[in-house]
Amino acid sequence: MRWGALAVAVALSSALGLGRPAVLASAILAVVALARTVAPARLRPGSVLDVLLVVGEVAVAIVAVTATRGWVSPFLFSLAATGVIVGYGFGLVRAALAAVAVGLAVSLLSTLRSSPGATEDALLGWAQVLLVYLVAGYARRIFVEEAQRASLALTRISRLTEANDLLFELYRVAQSLPVSLDLGDTLSLVVGRVRELLQPDVVVILLPDDGTDTWSAAVAEGARLRAPVTLDQLPPPLRVAATLIDAHLEPELTVGAGLGLASRSGLYASLRARGQLVGLLAVEKRDAFSLSTREAQLLEGVGEQAALAIDNARLFRRLRTVGADQERTRIARDLHDRIGQSLVYLAFELDRLVGKTDAAPLKVELEGLRDDVRQAVSEVRETLYDLRTEVSEQVGLAVVLDDFVQRVQARSGLAVKLRVDGDSRFPLTHERELLRIAQEAVTNVERHADASSVIVSLRLRPDVALLEVADDGRGFAKGAAGRLDSYGLVGMRERADAIGAALEIDTAPGRGTIIRCCLEQPNDEGTSR
Repeated sequence: MRWGALAVAVALSSALGLGRPAVLASAILAVVALARTVAPARLRPGSVLDVLLVVGEVAVAIVAVTATRGWVSPFLFSLAATGVIVGYGFGLVRAALAAVAVGLAVSLLSTLRSSPGATEDALLGWAQVLLVYLVAGYARRIFVEEAQRASLALTRISRLTEANDLLFELYRVAQSLPVSLDLGDTLSLVVGRVRELLQPDVVVILLPDDGTDTWSAAVAEGARLRAPVTLDQLPPPLRVAATLIDAHLEPELTVGAGLGLASRSGLYASLRARGQLVGLLAVEKRDAFSLSTREAQLLEGVGEQAALAIDNARLFRRLRTVGADQERTRIARDLHDRIGQSLVYLAFELDRLVGKTDAAPLKVELEGLRDDVRQAVSEVRETLYDLRTEVSEQVGLAVVLDDFVQRVQARSGLAVKLRVDGDSRFPLTHERELLRIAQEAVTNVERHADASSVIVSLRLRPDVALLEVADDGRGFAKGAAGRLDSYGLVGMRERADAIGAALEIDTAPGRGTIIRCCLEQPNDEGTSR
């Protein structure tokens, strides 16, 4: 537009023979047009320099007009062209004010040069300049603002597309996350979905320990963790995530700030179900800025589904434990109310019959039967005591186990010795299962091993619980048919598996038996058994 307006002005100036002023004005306007062609007006918001450059260009055009016949100057076209810049750059209102200022400036300068021209020419020229300025200002409103709306619409479409992709991924998550009530299966499937969606280098799921204020890593892939730990001992990003509803993004981790030694970016989400914090999920990568808000949204979607699945699995496990405890209590009550009372009644009746019988052979047999019934009553009482004895938050595993071995020694004559190393506490569910394994192992020695002594060793350290029951009995062949079932080892293995412990049996005919149960908390490598 500058070059076109200048070309028209030069042509008309030549035709009208305006002489040197027109040549000088043409040269100056050509320099301005060339400069603006190389460096167009940018009109950055808040830039004083850009405003001054536009004002300078308008001023040059005003001077060219007033130097060549004022309102009837051919260079009025170049002055009108500046209106496009002003209108597009500053809007309709400012363009109108600028047109008024331009008109006053041209009229004043023309008067000072003694060439005001006809009033009709002044009004006509001013009207033309005003029209161009106003049209350009209105065009800004129509085209520029419309372009902004189009850009906003494209941004919204882009966001809707991203949201659609996110919803699709979350739909896949919802379809694939477990309906199983087994905690191990649930955690495996959650980790699988996280790996599929985010391709992380580190995945960690922390769960609270029952009965304590500590947290342990149920899953720790690629991380080095010490556990159990309290919330205050967790790395800073996880502590922050535990207080938030949304996922916490760390686009650039400092060295050592993450769970993995080489992690440089991370996402951390709290797992919440029924309004409570049931776990923490951490995802990290080795490259900085490799995780964004989109990945955070994906992790939040996975976390919502995972929290419900994990909470369901943990609730089911607790219900199963409570159900077992209730069943044990019911059995104890039935033993006491039915079998125990019946056996006591039989013992009294046998005492009465022995007192009334004079026949020696029959009396001897009745006395033997009475002793057997008394022995049965004693065993029922011991069984009732074992069923009702339980580990609690106030009474630890070592105390309950010590009481148990003393009773075994008193009733059986078996030399039972308990060795305890450490006083660390573990989740109640773990300690209760370890107690049942120890009771089953010692009872097996008492009934089947034909042993004279048994040593029960219990090691309770922060990172490991080791139970060992060793006897000097006759032992057995591991491959003997039915032997594992008859000695209750299947039940012990099931209890060990329920708490993630490893059960080992070291035995052979003639050299006794050692039953070893090892429960390891997550170690420095982030693994657990």
